[in-house]
Amino acid sequence: MTSTVLNRPLKLAVLISGGGTTLTNFLAQKAAGQLDIEVPLVIASRPGCGGIAKAEAAGLNCEVIARRDFENIEDFSHAIFEQCRACEVDLVTLAGFLSLIHIPEDFLYRVMNIHPALIPSFCGHGYYGHKVHEAVVSRGVKVSGCTVHFADNEYDHGPIIAQSAVPVKGTDSPDDVAARVFEAECELYPEVLRLYAAGKIKVVERRTVIAD
Repeated sequence: MTSTVLNRPLKLAVLISGGGTTLTNFLAQKAAGQLDIEVPLVIASRPGCGGIAKAEAAGLNCEVIARRDFENIEDFSHAIFEQCRACEVDLVTLAGFLSLIHIPEDFLYRVMNIHPALIPSFCGHGYYGHKVHEAVVSRGVKVSGCTVHFADNEYDHGPIIAQSAVPVKGTDSPDDVAARVFEAECELYPEVLRLYAAGKIKVVERRTVIAD
């Protein structure tokens, strides 16, 4: 699989569960002329999360599709991807989206996630948000960072596209690490989106190859 070269803005669905900081970063990059995107759809996994207000303030179409309203992952996922198809998005971006989804065949390698650690460390079920940075500090590692990967049907498991490392100092609190990692995320995720839109990402047997 190789991403397709687009000679138009990349159409994104942005899936959120919290404050919408990654969505805000995408929109800021767009406003600065550094990211050629359209966001026809934002999906929130729970009502009342802070990202909904940010999406609406930006004039974006925001739908709430709550996991608790569905009996199983399959029905929940079906509802999400039906909306994505209706909006004809090129790519689904998980942006602090905490619910597991099952990805249909027509969206294989068209769903990306960013994780606030260097996969395969500090990842998988239960490792999300501040819990990741708490675990990093508790373990005493000297390097953390973020990972952008294609999502599959397991937590933090699909092919890794790019990673960015940051130092972890002995005096750091989880908040210190979180701030440093988020700064790296704000650069890495848009860069991967640019690579995708340029047709430069190829997946070969669960490994990605980035064209020059």
